Amino acid sequence: MQLKFEQLAGQLQKSLAKIYLLTGDEPWQMLEAADTVRAAAKQAGFTERETYFVDKSFDWQQLVMQQNHLSLFGSRRILELRMGSARPGKAGSEALRAFCAAPPEDVLLLIQASRLEARERQAAWVKTLDQSGVMVPMWPLDLRQTQQFIAERMRSLGLQADTESVSLLAEKVEGNLLAAVQEIEKLRLCFGAGAIDSQQLMAAVGDSARFNVFDLVDAALAGECGRSLRILEGLRQEGAEPVLVLWGLSREIRQLLALAEQAAAGTPAQQVLSTVRPAKRQGIVRQALRRHPRRQIGTLLRRCAQVDRAIKGQAMRQPWEALADLCQCLAGSGRPELSV
Repeated sequence: MQLKFEQLAGQLQKSLAKIYLLTGDEPWQMLEAADTVRAAAKQAGFTERETYFVDKSFDWQQLVMQQNHLSLFGSRRILELRMGSARPGKAGSEALRAFCAAPPEDVLLLIQASRLEARERQAAWVKTLDQSGVMVPMWPLDLRQTQQFIAERMRSLGLQADTESVSLLAEKVEGNLLAAVQEIEKLRLCFGAGAIDSQQLMAAVGDSARFNVFDLVDAALAGECGRSLRILEGLRQEGAEPVLVLWGLSREIRQLLALAEQAAAGTPAQQVLSTVRPAKRQGIVRQALRRHPRRQIGTLLRRCAQVDRAIKGQAMRQPWEALADLCQCLAGSGRPELSV
């Protein structure tokens, strides 16, 4: 059975499964979900806890032995497998299937793993765990979801913030819920329960935004010039390599050109956009195609070549300055014509 992160607490109040698989790359959600399962298990009498860290050399016979092991004092226990990005392989898959086929009455199995790609979600071990227990996939929140999370978290702590303050905090911690929780707690400690205005928030909150190249690409495609430049600056300050940023932008621009050529050849728009994955990105790709005719996308590609020369030291411009201009042009706020 699959549940969303926000559904987990409600399910645990109704019943406690014998097996939980938590997957995702959002650190706070993973910590919170694991703590919620542990608390419910403890309340149900699972007082012992054993933790194993899975890597390529992990001996899956340990899981088999635990399945047949009786606690010295007859107590119930939580068996945690922290897999990270490791995957069980053949031996691990067989051990997990055997456990799911006959889970011990006194053991609760809690597995934590990094995000599972679409192909990995079709693996036999994942399907077995999903069918035998509860699977909770967790995804990073977008800006709107981050705002909603912050508003709800602040209300739960007795803090009252207007829309402007919530939006400001969301922009500063976007992509990092753990930082959001810490900043909200800091606000509560500094000012106590009650109303919080934007000036108080600015005084107390540091910039904890955590971005990646894909955030930058999506912001530029959506025409959000200011946000894309802020993400670009965040990447620069975090020590990202300019060549990786250019790779993400140029890759997307090449894909835009391919889509524009299909549309110019008479392919229906819906059919052209159906190749964009994940499907939720089709809207921002449509926006970008409306802003940029095919010829202009070709000019954007030539701008990528300019940025590449700047990165290699073959042009007078600084790489991050050239990347900023490219982002502005892709977002529709700059002139795509080449500089001389």
